[in-house]
Amino acid sequence: QVQLVESGGGLVQAGGSLRLSCAPSKNIFTFTAMGWYRQAPGKQRDVVAAFTSGGSTNYADSVKGRFTISRDSAKNTVYLQMNSLKPEDTAVYYCKATYWDADYWGQGTQVTVSS
Repeated sequence: QVQLVESGGGLVQAGGSLRLSCAPSKNIFTFTAMGWYRQAPGKQRDVVAAFTSGGSTNYADSVKGRFTISRDSAKNTVYLQMNSLKPEDTAVYYCKATYWDADYWGQGTQVTVSS
C-alpha cells in the first residue's frame, strides 16, 4: 500500500514562511496529478494548489502570489512554498496524489499562523 508522507508544518507569525513537502512511501507510481488541500476548523476541505494531469497549475484565489507549488517528478515529490502567511491560512494541509482514477491522501500537517 502506497502512502503519502507529509512534513513541514508548524507555527509561524503572520508574514512568515513555511515549505511543505509530500512524497510517497514507495516510489512505484508516476502520479498523474499532485496537489495540496487544506481544511480550516469548521470548514470544508478545499484545494490550495495543484498540478493537473496536463502539467499546468491551479491556485486558490486566496493564495495566488503568495504560495508556489513545485515538484520533483523523478521522486514523485511535491512541495508547497508558503510566503506572506496570514492567520486565515491556518488549517490542516493535506497532500493529494492521483494515479489514473485513484486518489491518495496524506495524513495532514498542521499549519498555524498567529497574528
